Amino acid sequence: MFEFQQDNQFFLFNFDRTFDQPHQFFDPQYWQTQQRILGSAQGRGTTYFLATQDWFGVNCALRHYYRGGLWGKFNKDRYYFSSLSQTRSFAEFFLLQRLYDAGLPVPKPIGARVKKGQFGFCYQADILTEKIENAQDLTALLQTQRLADEVWQQIGGLIRQLHDLQICHTDLNAHNILVQYTESEQKCWLLDFDKCGEKSGDFWKEENLTRLHRSFIKETERMKIQFTEQNWAELMLGYHQNFNKKDK
Repeated sequence: MFEFQQDNQFFLFNFDRTFDQPHQFFDPQYWQTQQRILGSAQGRGTTYFLATQDWFGVNCALRHYYRGGLWGKFNKDRYYFSSLSQTRSFAEFFLLQRLYDAGLPVPKPIGARVKKGQFGFCYQADILTEKIENAQDLTALLQTQRLADEVWQQIGGLIRQLHDLQICHTDLNAHNILVQYTESEQKCWLLDFDKCGEKSGDFWKEENLTRLHRSFIKETERMKIQFTEQNWAELMLGYHQNFNKKDK
């Protein structure tokens, strides 16, 4: 991992190879010119999936940070700059690296950029993370099939691991869980750790789970996903089984 600056741009990378113009890695037009865009997904902005296996060791997802809510209508992608470590992209990069090193199934962080404005008060941000191959958004998957009890338990155990590290996922919802198909199993991953971080105490953990449960209920009505209270019971079983394993 190394960090460096070029003019008003700051970079963080998780590989040893050096490049003359690293800002290009955060420009979708550059990847389009290179014919390396594999696809995209729409959220608050567009996430681009990139063919970078030969350059970075994995294919990547490129995401620009956008504001949401009412404020986002007036200021779509600029944030107040206080320190590099607290910028959206650098903070998410460092948190992902911590979770990745702890063995949690999260995308490996590959690169981050902070671009300061003319007067240095504001910045824009981008991040490159590992693209999880052969995976599907949980809500998309549940529109066409049911999940086995073991998969629901796996999701619960994964959330418990996160909570045991005192990490609060502030946007824990059904869309931020991926299910990956491997030769032997369905493996679950957690995504989107923007604005997430360490939190003391335990009071917030129940709120975290309640938020996720509300998300499933909402998408049952909106997207007609196949979700039942028995599925939630299995998820909670996995959450508490993980706790029991830690105690032994």
